[in-house]
Amino acid sequence: MYRHMIAVQQVARRSITSTARRSVENKVPQKQKMFQEDNGIPVHLKGGSSDALLYRTTMALTILGTGYVVYELVKAAFPQKKV
Repeated sequence: MYRHMIAVQQVARRSITSTARRSVENKVPQKQKMFQEDNGIPVHLKGGSSDALLYRTTMALTILGTGYVVYELVKAAFPQKKV
């Protein structure tokens, strides 16, 4: 029984550690070149249209969240009178 458990452990280890590695191209140098060139575009927008969309979405959510917080604070500061 003990030998069977050891055999199962060895098979499990082999299947995890013997996986073939994928050859992935290193894209860091191209990204560094793109982000370090001086073309007048802010760093947070150099990634293209997806960065611009993410930036605008973040700003819109920030403005809406700030407005909602101010609204709730005003509502809490001036509670309605009970009739």
